Amino acid sequence: MSVHVAITRRVRPGHEAEFQRELLEFFQSSLSDPGVRGALLITPSPGSDSREYGILRTFGSTAERDAFYASPKFRAWDQRARVLTEGEPEYRPLHGLETWFRSPGPPPPRWKMALVTFLGVFPVAMTLNLTLGPKIQDWHFLVRHAVFNACVVVLLTWAIMPVLTRILHLWLHSHPTSSTS
Repeated sequence: MSVHVAITRRVRPGHEAEFQRELLEFFQSSLSDPGVRGALLITPSPGSDSREYGILRTFGSTAERDAFYASPKFRAWDQRARVLTEGEPEYRPLHGLETWFRSPGPPPPRWKMALVTFLGVFPVAMTLNLTLGPKIQDWHFLVRHAVFNACVVVLLTWAIMPVLTRILHLWLHSHPTSSTS
């Protein structure tokens, strides 16, 4: 089971381009490390005055994650990054549904995650019931349901949820505005 970590770093003013360049070089050199499954950089929106950068890392296991963060390669990167950033980086492990809704900030409210998950599951389950269902209806109950649910999970994980969360990202991560009466 993959392990996901969201990291937030605040870059010193005027060092944004250098930080991005150094980080992308580190991504390239670290992607071949054992257990590293991927890395993603989230930059502030163009025209924004934010200097917070998000880094999403995926590992094969908690042991591989821990080995990566204890490695000399990571420690050397962390020392270079500290020259270019302010304060301490924030590390936050992502669990369960949060991995579909990952971002460097706090996760969306659970009701939003549940609603988006429903919007993904319902049409997938209905479509599979109409297409796959008739083909496997004579199979043994356990086998039929195992195959059906495996198809739902695969489609949600690699096709539907990445698209839905990308489309609905702004809504998912919007902060409620306070209104005055």
